[in-house]
Amino acid sequence: MKIARRLGRRCPGILSAAALILLTVAGVALASSGGEGHEVVVKGWVIEDTYKVMNFVVLAAALFFIAKKPVKEFFSSRTTGIQEELEGLELKKAEAEKTLAGYAEKIAALDQEAERIVADYVAQGEEAKKRILAEAESQAAKLEDMAKRNIEQEFKSAKDQLREEIAEKALAQAEAIVKKSISKEDQNRLVDDYLTKVVA
Repeated sequence: MKIARRLGRRCPGILSAAALILLTVAGVALASSGGEGHEVVVKGWVIEDTYKVMNFVVLAAALFFIAKKPVKEFFSSRTTGIQEELEGLELKKAEAEKTLAGYAEKIAALDQEAERIVADYVAQGEEAKKRILAEAESQAAKLEDMAKRNIEQEFKSAKDQLREEIAEKALAQAEAIVKKSISKEDQNRLVDDYLTKVVA
């Protein structure tokens, strides 16, 4: 049914030729039966059969010449349509391959970009690590220097304090020794000597 519609749209001569063939065949069938519904008597080949065959040949030849151009046009237009569809599909295929190649390039570029970004982050991490280690070493050196100064100061302070304590104890012991070893007469004589020196 769909084929008949397509043929009718593309070449109306084909449908009219097909209708003519059907009518001719139906007419031949009716003529051979006699059209009365009686029993058919089988006869040999008669002149009427020859006419029928000639009619059929003439009609077939006429149909061939009538339908030749529309059928040829139909099939050539169908071939052209198929070729155009194939060309369109080839163009679409080429465009799809081009798009696919573009996407493949973009993916490759994205992979390279990702590798570059990772390398940048690794380099930045290494630089940050070196900077942090350098700062830590600097801070450690400063702390070590400060600790040395504090230790030296504490040591000096402890030394001075020890000296003072030793001096105080030495003075106290010397005073005690002097007090024990000097008598009242020695004291009076020392006072007199001192006064004599002051007056003189």
